[in-house]
Amino acid sequence: MAKIKLSKGIISVTACLLVGFLSGFATQSSVKTWFPTLVKPFFNPPAWVFAPVWTVLYVLMGVSFAIIWSNEKSSSGENKRKAMFLFGMQLLLNALWSILFFGLCNPFLAFIEILLLWLLIFETIKAFGKIDSLASKLLYPYLAWVSFATVLNGSIWYLNH
Repeated sequence: MAKIKLSKGIISVTACLLVGFLSGFATQSSVKTWFPTLVKPFFNPPAWVFAPVWTVLYVLMGVSFAIIWSNEKSSSGENKRKAMFLFGMQLLLNALWSILFFGLCNPFLAFIEILLLWLLIFETIKAFGKIDSLASKLLYPYLAWVSFATVLNGSIWYLNH
């Protein structure tokens, strides 16, 4: 059964939420100025959907990471280091996407980057699964949302290039 050390849980969830907050902060001006000028596909969700969805996803990501970080099985040492590294890399790419899409107003570059993000999330899920199945499963909604976001990003690029 997955156990989380409270301090590691608080740090992990807070760090993920902070990445989300900073990403959102970096995109504020473009969301109001540049983004409304783009042609969007019919399946583009209303703007109010994004904040609650990402908040839930960042909490799930934080809990998932805390489970791995709290795992003390000696047999998982190398796997744990790899899994934590992959998580950190995908979190970095998660933040970078907002900068590329909204900060640089570059849907094409953001599309290339989100494909890499998707692959890193997938690899993180596999790496977490070797250590704790719950930690791995908590990332499924994140992968599903990024899958949708990838299609949305690619569609926006296609409709506006």
